[in-house]
Amino acid sequence: MDWHIVRDLPYSGWTGYTWNRELFPDPEQLIEWLHNQGLKTSLNLHPADGVRPHEEAYEEMARFMGLDPSAKKSVEFDITDPKFIEAYFEILHHPLEEQGIDFWWMDWQQGTETKVKGLDPLWFLNHLHFFDLGRTENKRPFVFSRWGGLGNHRYPIGFSGDTIVSWESLAFQPYFTLTAANVGYGWWSHDIGGHMGGVEDRELYTRWVQFGVFSPVFRLHSNKNPFHRRLPWQYDEEVFNITRDAMQFRHMLIPYLYTMAWKYSNEGLPVVMPMYYNHPDEDIAYQCTKQYYFGSEMIVSPFVSPTDKDTGLARQVVWLPEGDWFDFCTGEYNEGGFRRAVYGTLRDIPVFAKAGAIIPLGERSEWGGVNNPEKMTIIIFPGRDNKFCLYEDDGSTQLYKHGHYCNTEFALKWLGNSLVFDINPATGDTGLIPGQREYDLVFKSIKKPDCIRVTINGEEQITSFSYNDKKSVLELTGLKIRPEDQLSVYMSTEQNTLMEKIDLTKEKFEKALMSFNINTYVKRRIFRDLDEVIKNIGILGRGFINNKRYKIPTIDDDLKPVHVTALCEILKKQDIISLLSSEK
Repeated sequence: MDWHIVRDLPYSGWTGYTWNRELFPDPEQLIEWLHNQGLKTSLNLHPADGVRPHEEAYEEMARFMGLDPSAKKSVEFDITDPKFIEAYFEILHHPLEEQGIDFWWMDWQQGTETKVKGLDPLWFLNHLHFFDLGRTENKRPFVFSRWGGLGNHRYPIGFSGDTIVSWESLAFQPYFTLTAANVGYGWWSHDIGGHMGGVEDRELYTRWVQFGVFSPVFRLHSNKNPFHRRLPWQYDEEVFNITRDAMQFRHMLIPYLYTMAWKYSNEGLPVVMPMYYNHPDEDIAYQCTKQYYFGSEMIVSPFVSPTDKDTGLARQVVWLPEGDWFDFCTGEYNEGGFRRAVYGTLRDIPVFAKAGAIIPLGERSEWGGVNNPEKMTIIIFPGRDNKFCLYEDDGSTQLYKHGHYCNTEFALKWLGNSLVFDINPATGDTGLIPGQREYDLVFKSIKKPDCIRVTINGEEQITSFSYNDKKSVLELTGLKIRPEDQLSVYMSTEQNTLMEKIDLTKEKFEKALMSFNINTYVKRRIFRDLDEVIKNIGILGRGFINNKRYKIPTIDDDLKPVHVTALCEILKKQDIISLLSSEK
């Protein structure tokens, strides 16, 4: 709020409309520079105190409202007065918009009452600002605000308040976000890293960023305390690299997210959805407070608890519904219908793609805009038929309401030992997308095909592909097509299925041992007998069900229950509660 004058006033500086020229000597030049960097600009508003005599717009505002400016009487804030509303926008806000302000941050915190019974001032402010910003079709309205009550989901991007810097705050955010969908409020943003107080922590910051990447709106934020660190380069090299990669992936997700935004606008299905939306008859779906559907193609369950000091790993329990699921990063196969414990290092994020998932991505870039991309990567997983209809428009006007948008359908036909993937001709206003677009197609979790054929408009293309045997990933790169073209990929195998059910149990077991804070002799003994342990977890001792401590035979150092539990959950691919229930 320090953009406006707040100090050396005979009254609170909470409300303001006059630039603080000490901090911003040339606001127009600053805004122009920000726009040149591809950034939108916003100003924070607390309008409840009206317009005071120190404001540059005071005299005009007072005269318009029938007051004598020489009396130096504040213009009362009254959002129920049509005359005040007219002046509020025409005199206070439109001149700042002419300077280049793109949208407003309505930070109302002054109660729910007005002179009209039942009219919440924040609800009405959000309504008015939204439609005022959209007063011409050249601009799409956008408001950033607090929760304005039921029905107010129509207007603002919301923010969840001034959170404390703590693991407890982070752990509550997924639940808060997914349940907000029940009242239609899907566009929540959070103060990533926390707003105030608490103890700064590298792991907490990283996990908050990772959750932010898979939340509706990504927004780093804190108060102005200089000891709060929200910039990735303010931490060590590991945190910088991990958070940079996560943020760049978020930018790559724009085609996927923009399509989901369109779907939310038209169908009422938000980007973040509770598990019970798709599985209403599953009791367990109502117990999943830390996981959610992220769009139509993925389930995400970010780590929101600190690393265990004994295992050196974060842990999250995830329920995957019936069906085939794949780890988005590694491609590992997961059979649905079970709760499983997922372990990870600081870089890991539990993200699962459904069978047949089609996920369009933009280019990876250090600093990029939001134009419809000239090059895209499509991630495709096997196992089921699926379609994904990519939505694109001009990104800034309201002309989409009149049909000025473009759809491109991606379709997967799964036949078991073969598949067909099509990019169908674009429909709608194709002038909005590049005249030629380059596609990289990445097929994950599939076997190397015996036959592969690529056609454009029915004509077979001479195409090379790469196949990673270790990761079971096939890539077709540099496929260039026009909006009116149809691209088709056919591949098949002589085996019974193209799907590769990757099993990384041994790798995860070894990774866990590597992270455990135990004697290396113990690690070596366990790993030496790994095949036997996989066949029979009892080699570590049968008493772990009763939370006893175990010794590896002939070794003095012992394993704690948390170590044995982790190894058991990794080997059995279920969480310990499910395993205990199955033994009863």
